[in-house]
Amino acid sequence: MDQHAQRHGARAARSHGSVELEHGATAGAGGRTPQRPSRLTAMAERVPATVSLPIIAALAFGCFTIFRTHTAGTKGGPALLYGVAAAVVTGALGLLLVHYQSSMLTETRALAYGALFGAAVGWNYSLGGETILKSCAFGLVMGLIMFVVSLYVFRTHRNREPHGRHRSTAFG
Repeated sequence: MDQHAQRHGARAARSHGSVELEHGATAGAGGRTPQRPSRLTAMAERVPATVSLPIIAALAFGCFTIFRTHTAGTKGGPALLYGVAAAVVTGALGLLLVHYQSSMLTETRALAYGALFGAAVGWNYSLGGETILKSCAFGLVMGLIMFVVSLYVFRTHRNREPHGRHRSTAFG
């Protein structure tokens, strides 16, 4: 065991002889200095989830749009432009929705999430060459599913809502 740790009363861990920090041993024992967090780690700690999650979702949707248009026959640059446009539009709408969601009623918020998801998925479905009616029906079904799921999540986690309950428990 490290002599510094012995002097200050630290115990060695059972399996591999490392020093437990709870008894006054320092993390930099042995002359090593602790590692500084990287820029990416520091930036990840500063960016809130209300910004990072819509951006990550928009990037994933843009990649899926590139895949969808590429498999439908659009190659190279046009497929990339479709993906970038999809990522920018859904990212901007997602950031707006997340920014204003605290001022919305629970049902309105769930409807907004369902509308955004349904419209995006329906449009993406149409890129594969499907008919307009089939794409609208698919987007409507997916939007309804997202509405139900988000309504369930919002209602079961009411203690996290910034504005509390909107109705008495007799209605919902």
